[in-house]
Amino acid sequence: MSQVTRRKFVQMTAAASALGTLGWPFSTLAAKGKARVVIIGGGYGGAVCAKYIRRMSADIEVTLVEQHKQFVTCPFSNTVLGGLRRIEQITHSYDKLKSKYGIEVIHDLAVDIDAAGKQVVLKGGKKLAYDKLVVSPGIDFRWNDIEGYDEAASEIMPHAWKAGPQTLLLRKQLEAMKDGGTVLLAAPDNPFRCPPGPYERASLIAHYLKQHKPKSKILILDAKDKFSKQPLFQDGWEHLYPGMIDWVSKSAGGTVKRVDTKAMKVENDNGFIYEGDVINVIPPQKAGAIARKAGLVDQSGWCPVNQTTFESTVHKDIHVIGDASIAGKMPKSGFSAGSQGKVCAMAVVSALRGLEMPEPSYVNTCYSIVAPDYGISVAAVYRLEAGVITPVKDAGGASPREGDAQFRALEYSYAQGWYASTSADMFD
Repeated sequence: MSQVTRRKFVQMTAAASALGTLGWPFSTLAAKGKARVVIIGGGYGGAVCAKYIRRMSADIEVTLVEQHKQFVTCPFSNTVLGGLRRIEQITHSYDKLKSKYGIEVIHDLAVDIDAAGKQVVLKGGKKLAYDKLVVSPGIDFRWNDIEGYDEAASEIMPHAWKAGPQTLLLRKQLEAMKDGGTVLLAAPDNPFRCPPGPYERASLIAHYLKQHKPKSKILILDAKDKFSKQPLFQDGWEHLYPGMIDWVSKSAGGTVKRVDTKAMKVENDNGFIYEGDVINVIPPQKAGAIARKAGLVDQSGWCPVNQTTFESTVHKDIHVIGDASIAGKMPKSGFSAGSQGKVCAMAVVSALRGLEMPEPSYVNTCYSIVAPDYGISVAAVYRLEAGVITPVKDAGGASPREGDAQFRALEYSYAQGWYASTSADMFD
């Protein structure tokens, strides 16, 4: 993608964030009586959806249920591992959602959904009635799909795939590792939440090691034979970290089948043993617990939805967005979740107001930081085809492999801008 095309694409996706571009002015959403919307999960999908429902129709009562009082973003959590940011710089408050938009934010855990009675049950005992429910629970892990890797094992071999304490644990292990040590990263098969991305993570760990422990190595054991932006990453590794990062594909024995936390070893599906001084295991994933408890998942472990409105195909008046949903060809990314949150907000308000919902469009951009002043990206625009979210041909694309140092530096700056703008879109 050329610089001009990329600039136009960024402008287009920014414009797509404004609901007026969908031909539905806010003034049409006059009050027709109180309606109650409950949203479970205050991440990229849930927070955006809550905010945009209120922006579209201020008389709708919106309650956001989020267990944690602050949100630590998975996007840019790899920069904490690489020493580019502090965790405080990727930690956000829900205060403005309360004060500026009038959203009731309840910091509690949703433990059950009564779909027939239209109630959400909280761990603290409170029950919340709703007319429409949006579930944005993110991911949980398939503990023990890798033999020996359970929640206790993650305190020794951290996953760091939910940003916060696990991020800090992995960072401390890197700091404590001797120079000349080996960092072993086990990457999962598709689908999985990204960002954080395994290959950006390897890049930024390599950046840290290059500065502080230059004799060290990184070994990526992958349950896939290819990955997103692979040529761009590998070009960056060869240029910036020659000889430091090795990638083992699925076909070459990269699938980790079992772990031994005491011996700090992992075993592949051929019985070969790998040892690491720091081992980052990213396990297979599934929809968050509340989605499973409510029976919103299918055999895949993810939630089937009407991809126009994100309404569950299992329960009426319950919508599922973000990582937990089956959203056609859209990846399980923060940008995707935010895009889905806006479409879902429109679907919810149109249903409550008896309005016809405009045909939605969806966008995603995934920036990856390979090093300071070295960024790469992939972007796509999506539309509905036969009810399935499908990429628009020749819209978006990946960074050009022939991009020079100035172009990579621009991509890095775009990534910073993306993070600032998406964070503001959620919380400001």
